[in-house]
Amino acid sequence: MSSGGEKIGGPNSTDGAAEAWPELERAERYARGAALKWASGVFCRPEQLERLGQYRKRESQRTSAIHSRLKSVVQSYLEGVGRGLQHLRHARAELRDAALSLAEAEAAARRSAEASRPLDALREAAGRHGQLRAAVSNLPRLYAVPSLVRDAERLLQSRRLLEAHRRLSELRSWRDDLLAQLRPSPSPDGQSLALAYFGGAARLREGLRREVWAAVRAGLSGGARQDPAPFVSAVRIVEREEAAAAAAAQSDARGRGPGWRARFFEVVAETARERVAGASSSSSASSPRRLAAHLSALQRRVAWDLSTARYALEGCVPASYRLTAACLRAWHAALREHLAAVCAGELEGGEVFALLNWALHVYNSPEMMGDPALAAEVSPDELGPLLPPETLEQLQDRYVQSVRSSLSEWMQKALEVEAADWRRDQEPDVDHEGYYHTSLPTIIAQMLEENAQVALMISGSLRDRTVQMGLYELESFLHRFREALLDFGRQHRRSDRGSAPDDGGGGGNGGFYLHYLLAAISNCIVLKASTESLQQQRRPAPPGCPARTPPGPLAALDRAVRKACRLVLEDLLAELGPLLRLLLSRAWLANEELTREMCGVLERRVEMYARARPPCGQRLQEECQRLVVVEYARALMQKRAVCRGFEDRSQLARRVAADGQQLRDVFQGGDADGAAPGLEPPAALLPVLADFIQLRDPAMLTLEVSGLVAKYPDISEEHVVALLDVRGDVPREVRGSVLDALERSAPAAPPPGYRPLFPDVLLPPPSMPFCLPTAKCA
Repeated sequence: MSSGGEKIGGPNSTDGAAEAWPELERAERYARGAALKWASGVFCRPEQLERLGQYRKRESQRTSAIHSRLKSVVQSYLEGVGRGLQHLRHARAELRDAALSLAEAEAAARRSAEASRPLDALREAAGRHGQLRAAVSNLPRLYAVPSLVRDAERLLQSRRLLEAHRRLSELRSWRDDLLAQLRPSPSPDGQSLALAYFGGAARLREGLRREVWAAVRAGLSGGARQDPAPFVSAVRIVEREEAAAAAAAQSDARGRGPGWRARFFEVVAETARERVAGASSSSSASSPRRLAAHLSALQRRVAWDLSTARYALEGCVPASYRLTAACLRAWHAALREHLAAVCAGELEGGEVFALLNWALHVYNSPEMMGDPALAAEVSPDELGPLLPPETLEQLQDRYVQSVRSSLSEWMQKALEVEAADWRRDQEPDVDHEGYYHTSLPTIIAQMLEENAQVALMISGSLRDRTVQMGLYELESFLHRFREALLDFGRQHRRSDRGSAPDDGGGGGNGGFYLHYLLAAISNCIVLKASTESLQQQRRPAPPGCPARTPPGPLAALDRAVRKACRLVLEDLLAELGPLLRLLLSRAWLANEELTREMCGVLERRVEMYARARPPCGQRLQEECQRLVVVEYARALMQKRAVCRGFEDRSQLARRVAADGQQLRDVFQGGDADGAAPGLEPPAALLPVLADFIQLRDPAMLTLEVSGLVAKYPDISEEHVVALLDVRGDVPREVRGSVLDALERSAPAAPPPGYRPLFPDVLLPPPSMPFCLPTAKCA
């Protein structure tokens, strides 16, 4: 096979084929590799060589089949190429014939053009003849155009719109006929001349438009109630123009006014806006009432115009117009746009309230858009809200801020008046229950309640926001009220320093300092009831609202009451100060008038405290008793009277017991035992201390101390030691056994409602021994 290949291709034929077809070389290498791989797999054992002939025969047959298929493919390909060449030859012959035909047609056209040149003059003459024929046929109309225009203008000036429109229609028909006859003319000069000649029709058309829309505006504004004829004429003209525009939609007729019906509804919207602007300019009220007067004028105009459209104009237009619904939409859009501009300006609190009330209630009332007949035309949901939600939110914020500013100012003025009344040389008023009071809580509660009721006229949510704002302002006011009480107390102490107390225990400021403190306490109690009522009106915030620190006026009230009560007790201490400094001293034990004087002061105080509203009146009496008893115990613990024998202990115990009985008589007379039901009053401590001091046998002190601790579990070891020192007869071993027993005993649980007493009994600081060596003076 290789020799045959050399004879056919020569020695360099393979290299040339490889250089010309590199893909062929790669394919041959792949084929050889595949054949070697197949042969190595098939003849890997010697016994398989016996079948070599069979494999050779099979591969020869396969090769022959492949060669046959290749030959058939090549043969079909060559046949297709031959047919394609044949088609190309036929196409080239046809193109040659077409080119010859086109050349002949071009030559014929050139000869025809040269032959038609003598006819140009004839064509021009035919055109002039056509223009002259059109002019002659339209000459009577052309002569009548000026008079027809003048007649139409005269009719238009006399508001005879239908007749003027008929004249205009005739003019436009003549113009269209003339233009249709001139249109085949090659020159546009005739058309331009005709349009210029019919220029009066264009002026007449514009004048008619103005009159038609003026008649529509006048009819919508109420003129149709007296004479609906102009409005009806305007609607008929609109319908004629719409019909003419529809008929001429497919032609070249000019001068038609398509969109007259759409323009009619635009005029309805413009009229609504003009009526809104007219109501704004006609409102001549003063500034505080300007917006309210303007809204009232708008209400009258809306009701008037809508009733005009519904009862006077609805029957003057085709049913497809739905004029009442169109007027509703137009007025709603105009009012929405106008109120948006109003909201963008500076508004006072009263103006904001008037705007909210008008937009949310008056506008939707049966007198306006809430009329069932109007709702049947256009549903409120289709119209939408008059004020968008974000605008409503902004207006409510502005209203609440305005009310907050006014409320803060009113509260400040009320506080200033109240602080000035405190310094009057006149007793405060007494109500029907016998309690001191001033007008402050009534003023504050009335302001808060009135603002809440006014806000409720708008919506419940605005009422809630107003109430919450009022509670915040009330909390701020109570802080200022407390500061005013502090300043009142400081001024009283400065003015009353060194002066003798009067019968009311007041001192300076006209002698009614205590009276006005009690009135302030009663005012806070009254204001607390009003605040709780106001808080109950506020609905809980919805779950999606952002969290905010809630107002705390009740806590502020409690702080103000505590401060006033503290000032009352400080005033009591100031009056009793000279007597308390002598308490349980030798001078006190020798003079019983001091106790009677103190009880007299306490009796007047208890009587005065009854002028404060409960529970503060009772609480003041309790605190007064507790204060005096604490001062007694403190004086005893400070060892103002140290006993040197049984006689001294007996005298001290009798005086303490007697003073305790007098105190109980004073406070029982004032209905102020100062203890919860089932508990001993604070004054019951004095007889117990008297028994402790008067005990004869010191060995029984351990038992006595156990009883004292069981009754008063808040007593400390230091207090017991001070009591032992007051006796002056307790041996060291008894003292140690008492303290050991006190230390071993478990602390007793206080009874329910028990208020510790001994933590307020302050002990004197322990004396430090002087440990430095003494030296002689130089």
